[in-house]
Parts: sequence; C-alpha cells; structure tokens
Amino acid sequence: FQVVESGGGLVQAGKSLKLSCTTSGYTSGIHAMGWFRQAPGKEREFVAALNWPQISTNYNDAVKGRFTISRDNAENPLTLQMDNLEPSDTAIYYCVARLDYCVGYICAIETDWEYWGRGTQVTVSS
Repeated sequence: FQVVESGGGLVQAGKSLKLSCTTSGYTSGIHAMGWFRQAPGKEREFVAALNWPQISTNYNDAVKGRFTISRDNAENPLTLQMDNLEPSDTAIYYCVARLDYCVGYICAIETDWEYWGRGTQVTVSS
C-alpha cells in the first residue's frame, strides 16, 4: 500500500492551494487518512484526518476553519483544500493512512499512522 502526495507549490499569503493524495495497493483495509506537516526547524505536527467510510473529520486548531479535508469516495484521491494561507503554513505536507479509525488526540499520534508519503512542499510568502 502506497500514498503519494501532489499539489504543493509557492503561493502568496491569503491565497489558496489544494493538495491531493492518491493511493495504490490494498486499500479496503484503510479506515482513516490524513495530513501531517513539518515546518523548517520544527517538529512534525498533525494537520487533519478523515475517517472512512463513516465520515468524520479532525483538525488541528491552527488550521480549523481554513483547511478542509475530504474524499468523495474510496476510488478518488484524498484532498486538503487550504484557504487563506499564512506564512506559518509553510512546511512539507505528508499524506498518511492507517488501518484503524482515529478520534481527537489519537489522530495526532504519529506512530499510529502506518503509511506515509514522501511529502510535498508548500511555501507561503508574505
């Protein structure tokens, strides 16, 4: 099972960007997907997660109201719509997947996510 991110780039503050994550391999056992990010000189942090097929979402407070995680169906990519971007959103964004559902603070535990992409760079200029 693999996850591959796309859609990163350079944008100005206040603009939008959409990341996508495609999957391949044994996907029927996956029950949650999400995003982490790592800014320069900082620890990696949880961004957002989506449980599947019982759709529920979890967000880091820093992005709540600006970012939206979604997936139309199991065959479509996971997306992260990022609006009103801020320079502090600059980071490498990693798509993740796991076999179990996650709720609340559980989603933020890195070691509980079994599958990781290689990351895509997002840079927000001021």
